[in-house]
Amino acid sequence: MPPAETEAPQCSGATPCVAIDFETSGREAHYACAVGLVRIEGGTVAARFESLLRPPSSRVWFTHIHGLRWRDLKDQPTFAEVWPVAAKLLEGARFLLAHNAQFDRRVLHACCRVAGLEPPAQPFLCTLKGVRQAPLELASRSLGCVCAHFGIPLRHHNALSDAEGCAMVYARLRALGVRETDMRL
Repeated sequence: MPPAETEAPQCSGATPCVAIDFETSGREAHYACAVGLVRIEGGTVAARFESLLRPPSSRVWFTHIHGLRWRDLKDQPTFAEVWPVAAKLLEGARFLLAHNAQFDRRVLHACCRVAGLEPPAQPFLCTLKGVRQAPLELASRSLGCVCAHFGIPLRHHNALSDAEGCAMVYARLRALGVRETDMRL
């Protein structure tokens, strides 16, 4: 039975984890224009964080994907201003989760490098890798299709919604027997 829209994601284990998602405005990894984080503790959402980000350039390439335009981003804080607050959600977290985690890890590390900040030490788990291991028949392994399959509400390409969707997918994969080792990058 699909979860109610207000149902909190359930992650296995008591150790905290954090799902993260970025939207980008350009082809370079450090061109983040939105970030969403969802901290899971004891199987439920303990905290959420989201922010639009002012990218390094006024040229926004991917409006057709996430709907964000320069006018939405120009007065927003930079990654360097936002990350010290957002990173507090990672304290004590065992790992970071992302769907197609190579992308989000690359964006996070590039943004940290450009901002002169240390990237988080936590390893990434990738729910896309987990979906490939699961006994699921899907037309696509995109986050949108996977969430639809599981009945998880999603506003795709909204960073916070994507992070929460990823956390819920992780919980469903674990319930199907997909191991964390199957999702490591």
